[in-house]
Order: sequence, then structure tokens, then C-alpha cells
Amino acid sequence: MINFSQIEKSYPFLKNIANAAAVLQMEIYIVGGFVRDILLEREKKEIDFLVIGDGVAFAENLSKKIGVEKVTVFKNFGTAHFRYNDFDLEFVGARKESYDRSSRKPVVTNGSFFDDISRRDFTINTLALSLSLNKNNYGELIDTFGGLVDIEQKLLRTPLNPEETFSDDPLRIMRAFRFASQLNFTVSDEIKTAAKAMCERLKIVSQERITDEFLKILSSPKPSIGLKLLQETEVMKIIFPEVANLQGVDQRQDYHHKDVFYHTCKVVDNIAPNTDNIWLRFAALVHDIAKPQTKRFVENIGWTFHGHEDLGARIMKGIFTRLKLPFHQLEYIRKLVRLHLRPIALAKEEVTDSAIRRFIVEAGEDLHDLITLCRADITSKNMDKVSEYLANYERVMNRVLEVEEKDKLRAFQSPVRGEEIMRICNLKPSKKVGEIKTAIEDAILDGIIPNTYEDALSYLYQIKDQHL
Repeated sequence: MINFSQIEKSYPFLKNIANAAAVLQMEIYIVGGFVRDILLEREKKEIDFLVIGDGVAFAENLSKKIGVEKVTVFKNFGTAHFRYNDFDLEFVGARKESYDRSSRKPVVTNGSFFDDISRRDFTINTLALSLSLNKNNYGELIDTFGGLVDIEQKLLRTPLNPEETFSDDPLRIMRAFRFASQLNFTVSDEIKTAAKAMCERLKIVSQERITDEFLKILSSPKPSIGLKLLQETEVMKIIFPEVANLQGVDQRQDYHHKDVFYHTCKVVDNIAPNTDNIWLRFAALVHDIAKPQTKRFVENIGWTFHGHEDLGARIMKGIFTRLKLPFHQLEYIRKLVRLHLRPIALAKEEVTDSAIRRFIVEAGEDLHDLITLCRADITSKNMDKVSEYLANYERVMNRVLEVEEKDKLRAFQSPVRGEEIMRICNLKPSKKVGEIKTAIEDAILDGIIPNTYEDALSYLYQIKDQHL
């Protein structure tokens, strides 16, 4: 239960807000995520206030009393926002909302406390904490729809029939699965049934909003919770069909799960504790994205997916375009998808320092992210296989790190630059200059010469006549 006296100590400005409401003879409540997160012992820097009356006028009046100069008003939604004591405070008047079926934008009218609470997405977000001194219920937790029990049971339900809740705002389907992932909650069967029946409604939602919710699922502590719910309810077919198509694609069971979709979920979960980098997590999600198109059966081997890493890298631009992802991350994702099999190949055989050097150079500054991805890619229900494979993999990756440290090759290029090659060989800018520079780089990568300027220059004098 909530200890309101402790809340008053932690957030002393709440009493100022309560006093301002009392002077104006208005009811005011803290609602939504702040109340939920206090009960879940999660830190929150955003507080939503529900005002019975004109929320904007109240916020403007309050801001003057507490010395806040900048208030942002959204007249169409009847909301006002400002920052105070490092908190984002938002004020809204109690309202009813109605929706046209072709749009997410609501028609807003004034409403009662019940009207406002009942239009919210999930019962865990309907809890309200009264700051209404004039109603003699100051500090009381108001639980209209059983949200307190649902928090205790870690259950997501909608306050109204989920079809009604989702019809009003289809993005709430995505939010349900995002909260499940973030909070490790179970989703009610009614929500899953409604999501499956109404997933086509998501097509009226802007791609930016859908992608934002999807990335929040990927950012959660255990992303597979949300990913599996998206797949189970067929929402994934609507928002990310390439991922949906991974289910039912069988693969070899030596160090993988049999089904590519569930293997992918495991890889994303494996990588989540090791990085908050959403784009590394995204790379884990899409690393096998082209397996359905490259699937072939080979006798005595089983299913193979030759070239899926290259095809996966090539189709990334289309995925980024459709999902409206930031294009400055495209080459990073392409590189990790294209190279994700390389460390596994190295771990299967006795490799030379030359092969390791080439791998380091190709991975470049993303070497450590690639190693993290490939380590997460080792999944199996056979833990003996996993242990054996991981041990072999770690042995090779330790060699990679040793060679990287020894040669300092991550930003590799020939120590002898093109201008110097042209001067020594009496050449003008041409393809021949590049060939000589590549020959020097290959000699370093193959371990023929050390990665120093002096050795590279000496080698240039040795080979220049062969190329001229």
C-alpha cells in the first residue's frame, strides 16, 4: 500500500499544489504511471495531475504561484505541461474522448472523474491519489477498477472491454505488450483475444508511434515477452512481417533452437543484460532475418541458409525505410548482420593470425559489439553443447583480443600512405597506387611484416618493381 506521508516528504511541492487547488475550490488527483511506479518501487520523474475542471487554467495559475515562467499548453487536448524541481508535471482537465474509426485523434469534451479514469488504457494506470483538501480525502488512494490487485498479481487488464479500449486507440495494443516486457507482467486472455481480432486497426496509427513502442519493447529487461505476444496475436505480421516469418523455419539443432523465431527471441534476451544499446539489440533481432528466403535442405546436414547474412544486410535499407528508423544507424546494423557468422566460423577451426587480423579489420570499431552479438547467438536446449561451444568460442575470441591489442588494427590502413607511394614509385594518382597500398596491407594482415611504418616502407621498396 502507499505510504502517503513518505510521498509528502519525498515530494514536498505536492502540498503546494494541493493548497492551490483548495484555494480555487477544485479537485485534483495524481494519476497514472507515477502512482503505479510508486507501488512497483520504480523511480519516476513525470507526474500527471487530473483536475476536475479546467486543467490548463489551473496549471497557469499554479505556475505563477511557484515561480515557473514557461508553461506549454496543448489546447486541443486540454493539457498543460511545465518542469519544476527536475520533474515533468502535466495537468489535464477531466475529459471524455470519442474517436472516429479512421483516426487516433480524439474528440475531447469535459467529463467527470469516472469518465476520465475509465478511458485510460490499463487498470494499473487508473489508480489515483487524491490531493483534494476540500473533499476530505487528501492522500487517499482511489482504485476504481481493481488496479491495486492487478499490480499485486502482475496482470495487465483494460478498465473497459478491451475491444472498446483498443478501438479508441489501437496503439494501446502495442502498449500492452510493452508494459508486459518492461514490468514482467502477464497479459489477460481478453487483451490477447482483442489484440488478435483488432490488429489490422494498427494501420491507422503513424509508423513513428508504432516504431517507438516496438523499440521500447526491445529496450526492456526481457524483450522476448513482448516479441512473443506480438507474434502470438499476429500483430507482428502487421508491424514487422520479416520477423513474423521466422516462425516455423526449422534449423539444425547443434547450437541453435530449432525454430528461428524462438532462437531470435533467445538471442535478444541473451544480449539484453549486456547492453543498453538499442541498435545492438536490434541487430540481435534481425541477424537471421533472411533465413526464410535462403532455406535449403542438404542431405546428411539438414536445413542450411547459405548467404543469409549477406541477403539480410542487403534488405536492411528497405526495413529501415518502412519502419522509419534513423538511417545513420543503417551501416552499423548492416555490418553486424553481414559479419555475425564470421566469429562462429573462426571458432570451428584452427585459425591463423592472418584470418583473425582480417576479421578485426573488417569489424573495425564495432568489433566488441560484434563479439557480444555472436556470444549471444549461441543458444541451445542442450547445455552441454552450449558449454562446449562457448568454451571454444571464448578461446578464439581471446585470440582476437590479443591480436587486436598486439597489432592495434581496429583503425587499420597501410602505414605508408598513397602520397608517399606515388613519390617513391614516381606515379600519378591511379589504380596502381591502390594496388601497391593493398599489397602492403595484405602483407601486414598475413603476418609477413609487422604493422610499423619502417617495415611497411622497407616492404614497399621490395615489391615496387613487381607492380611497375
